[in-house]
Amino acid sequence: MAVIEVSDLRVSYGSKEAVSGLSFETDYGQIFIVLGPNGAGKSTTIETLEGFRSPSQGKVTILGLDPKKQQRELGKLIGVMLQGGGVNPRMTPSQALTLFAGYYDNPIDPAELERTLELEHVRKTPFRRLSGGEKQRLLLALAVIGRPKVVFLDEPTSGVDPAGRIAIRELIARLRAEGVAIILTTHELGEAEKLADKLLIISQGKKVAYGDLGEIKAQHSASQITFRSADEIDPKSFEEHLNVALKRPFGNELYVVEADGSPELIANLARYLADQGIGFSDLSTSSTSLEDIYLSITSKADA
Repeated sequence: MAVIEVSDLRVSYGSKEAVSGLSFETDYGQIFIVLGPNGAGKSTTIETLEGFRSPSQGKVTILGLDPKKQQRELGKLIGVMLQGGGVNPRMTPSQALTLFAGYYDNPIDPAELERTLELEHVRKTPFRRLSGGEKQRLLLALAVIGRPKVVFLDEPTSGVDPAGRIAIRELIARLRAEGVAIILTTHELGEAEKLADKLLIISQGKKVAYGDLGEIKAQHSASQITFRSADEIDPKSFEEHLNVALKRPFGNELYVVEADGSPELIANLARYLADQGIGFSDLSTSSTSLEDIYLSITSKADA
């Protein structure tokens, strides 16, 4: 049984269906990232997993439990990071961590989390006076202090400086290595690409992409090799020798090969051009980023 199992989840607000038949799962030691435009149903889906909303239809289980009906049993098994709230404005990080640690039988030492997330220098500073990044790091610390088996992280690196991002990534990597299931939402696609093991992309309440990051990139990527040459190149001969098509999209010196730029193919291409006496320059490879894939998928879904 997977840690989180969702089958045909539907959530409606009156006559409006915000989530339309989502099915997915994730397991221990995975970073599962949920992406989607504003209003796509992402927050509704996560809030249903956390037990804050009831499904209109379908089944949701976390660690084999119903998050709505068995909230009390799940309470000490999951951690939830909320955006910008849950801490008294006058409370310091040291006070908040000590308070939250008292809710659990075997919490992480608050001092350890202060060191890990670089909060030692503000441990006596009231929450209201913390910077945006410091608040984010504290909210993350509060979400994980109880050693949860599943943790929900909402925009954990939003407003965080580069050094803080590194600290957050290192903590997330440590949780993953310890077998924690991590469900993370973000609008920062570069950050998602660095962290994700598995992805769910939602648009208009529906699943438009789902699977391992590598699988999604393989399905939707368009890797290519480009180079420049002032010489005419015979596309037919090129394809016969290299088993890939050659394009000249702009009719100028730029040539494009839509294929994975493996070292072997690059070497064979360079050898072919040299054998044909064809001069070339600016040989390079590129692949589609997660951001490119996301924008392409969601724009088609919204069309």
